[in-house]
Amino acid sequence: MWLYLAALLGLYFVFRWYRERQTVPNLPDKYVLITGCDSGFGNKVARQLDQRGLRVLAACLTQKGAEQLKEATSQRLQTVILDVTNRESVAAMAQWVKEKVGNGGLWGLVNNAGIGMPMAPNEWLTLDDFMKVINVNLVGVIDVTLGLIPLVRKARGRIVNVASAAGRLASVGGGYCISKFGVEAFSDSLRRDLYSFGVKVSIIEPGSFKTSITNREVLKANLEEIWRHLSSEVKESYGDEFFKNYCTKFDAMIGMMKANLSPVTDSIEHGLTAVHPRTRYSAGWEVKCIAIPLSYIPTILADYILTKF
Repeated sequence: MWLYLAALLGLYFVFRWYRERQTVPNLPDKYVLITGCDSGFGNKVARQLDQRGLRVLAACLTQKGAEQLKEATSQRLQTVILDVTNRESVAAMAQWVKEKVGNGGLWGLVNNAGIGMPMAPNEWLTLDDFMKVINVNLVGVIDVTLGLIPLVRKARGRIVNVASAAGRLASVGGGYCISKFGVEAFSDSLRRDLYSFGVKVSIIEPGSFKTSITNREVLKANLEEIWRHLSSEVKESYGDEFFKNYCTKFDAMIGMMKANLSPVTDSIEHGLTAVHPRTRYSAGWEVKCIAIPLSYIPTILADYILTKF
């Protein structure tokens, strides 16, 4: 009996391997828009897809970021300045994309732009602190997607949304985890909405990676700044020991982050170029071995583990 089960399991993995290796034809004719290409995942995947021969439309927040990316890529890659929190900027970008792609539509949309700070215990933050992150990571994703859905639908293409392991398991206070939970929900509903049109929607759930939003010095300085401006009542309630322990845990978490971004960018590439992309990509061993298991165990146990370790 066990031999049959092992054989069936082996056949399943062989079939899955073969299925996932099938690539969409005519990639050099397909346009892909990526947000947040100044640095991090967006910058690397823009270069990666350009090397694959796709027609990359890279949205950068700054002119400097756009120029540096152009210098590192082929003439196929084109850039546009985009602030995902600005409705006029998003509308102008959508019109620009429409003119670039023509009647063929937009094959791929990668919603990657995001920020992390401020991160801290929720009581230490203001509503504006929450909204600063949510406006980029969630509202910006929705606005960009709504503006480009008709073009993606025309191409029967792909939408790839970069969420996070923190979209499964809230590990820190502030707007970051909230926004990533929202990206997961938006992606799920979007996938079901567009299923009948042949559009496929994938979610990328990165673990701990070193990008511009996880710079150790910047995060540490931001946390110290938040603590300095707290009221004396809040400081006394939490105490200096709590703050020191929180900073130590935060620093340890940052120290575990990996510089190699390929697990994430390879997942994005697969979501855009595979005939049968996955619904979710868990990028990083800590997502598969820690975040996902913790998200399924009883909440009281997950709470204990996250607060004690």
